[in-house]
Amino acid sequence: MGCFIRVCCALLLVVLLVACASGEDPYRFYTWNITYGDIYPLGVKQQGILINWQFPGPQIEAVTNDNLIINVYNSLDEPFLISWNGVLQRRNSWQDGVYGTNCPIPPGQNFTYVLQVKDQIGSYFYYPSLAFHKAAGGYGGFKIASRPGIPVPFPTPAGDFTVLAGDWYKRNHTDLRAILDGGSDLPFPDGLIINGRGSNAYTFTVDQGKTYRFRISNVGLTTSINFRIQGHKMTIVEVEGTHTLQNIYDSLDVHLGQTYSVLVTADQPPQDYLIVVTTRFTSQVLNATSILRYSNSARSVSGLFPWGPSIEIDWSLNQARSIRRNLTASGPRPNPQGSYHYGMINTTRTIILQNSAPTINGKQRYAVNSVSFIPADTPLKLADYYKIQGVFSLGSIPDYPSGGGGYLQTSVMEADFRGYVEVVFQNPEDTLQSWHIDGHSFFVVGMDGGQWSAASRLRYNLRDTISRCTVQVYPKSWTALYVPLDNVGMWNVRSENWARQYLGQQFYLRVYSPANSWRDEYPIPSNAPRCGKAVGHYNRAL
Repeated sequence: MGCFIRVCCALLLVVLLVACASGEDPYRFYTWNITYGDIYPLGVKQQGILINWQFPGPQIEAVTNDNLIINVYNSLDEPFLISWNGVLQRRNSWQDGVYGTNCPIPPGQNFTYVLQVKDQIGSYFYYPSLAFHKAAGGYGGFKIASRPGIPVPFPTPAGDFTVLAGDWYKRNHTDLRAILDGGSDLPFPDGLIINGRGSNAYTFTVDQGKTYRFRISNVGLTTSINFRIQGHKMTIVEVEGTHTLQNIYDSLDVHLGQTYSVLVTADQPPQDYLIVVTTRFTSQVLNATSILRYSNSARSVSGLFPWGPSIEIDWSLNQARSIRRNLTASGPRPNPQGSYHYGMINTTRTIILQNSAPTINGKQRYAVNSVSFIPADTPLKLADYYKIQGVFSLGSIPDYPSGGGGYLQTSVMEADFRGYVEVVFQNPEDTLQSWHIDGHSFFVVGMDGGQWSAASRLRYNLRDTISRCTVQVYPKSWTALYVPLDNVGMWNVRSENWARQYLGQQFYLRVYSPANSWRDEYPIPSNAPRCGKAVGHYNRAL
């Protein structure tokens, strides 16, 4: 074994030397140990999921095109996977870290993710994707900086803070999972947390007169939040990899799974100020606070509590529409973001996706176009690659709502590589929905109340909307996207409400190229585990 390790290390050294000599993009290495540990987010002892004994987990800091080698050891007592919310995994859905693409890491074993943040900048997060583990932690921040020489449309901030906020339950994730498995929905959350802690347990220290970047992610399970800082304005500069027009806000709605970057200038008298998150669109309003502390602070927090919006949908809708793309700013490449004229490209297909909450076999489920997703015994990507029969069927979810009752299915929608698709999320329910598409960044061309129709296209923003990977759909409303299908692979389309996702509000989009070329998609990694019906299939590996 020692000889084997020495040989592997020597081979790795050769690979790195060749990479450096050939000018290949840099490599960053991480080793993570996933364990249980005691945590106290709301003052009550709980079993949390820690990464290297940290909650939240270690921050990933990368630069556009970096290669990330992340070796994950699973020291839990059940299988585990990590996924990378918003990281596009270009040509490489093998590394996406969801059950539709990867075999889980068994207890006591490890898996090394090899991924590249190709042509990306911006603010994201990672999270555990299996077995409702997200309710126990295991998440962390993920930021991608621009390459040197690529202009950024604002001066370098004096500091850069990650804010991972969201709702939290005092019960362990196994208890919450049992509630869902038993056919019931989750109760209302017990509280909100900021960076793994309850109110006033986390402090951000700033120098008076300087400007700081805050990257705010909603990593919760069930509720939207509103973020604000007492006595301070926020200038929005980036949304999930898109530089925005630099609008100024007093507070900002952040829906499940979303991330925003804002600049905050410490331009007030030197003292402590409250950083506040509160729930949105809930009858009971939860809140959590952290402290913004000036380094020369003369006194503790004072003044009125900075209340924000609570149930106002129009307020949130208007704010969402006001967030626009900065057309002249560079993205991950030096060309302006506005050089891609998304509104002048003809769409090749329209897909309408409607959420619902059916009862199936006496249990609460959630569905898309009446189909409630159930996992197969084999990751869909492996079944597709090895052409294993009986795992899933293409076309097992329709392009339009069927209007029928809900049913269980391992749902996979087929799509053509380089298609340009109009996707409409229709929400007939009274609750806000939040949707994510893995492997793709899409243009949010429209959102409004009521039923979408062809006439709704007359109100689309075809000039300067943002592109992102997670979008909200307001109650009894619709949201429309233009989606360039520029990434071959098997990609998860899911609700970011984790109870709804767990109980079936998701499916997989198979973006297919007949070329079978490395130019379109990387081959299966040599270290990819095989499970289910894929056991024994070891041909054609890289």
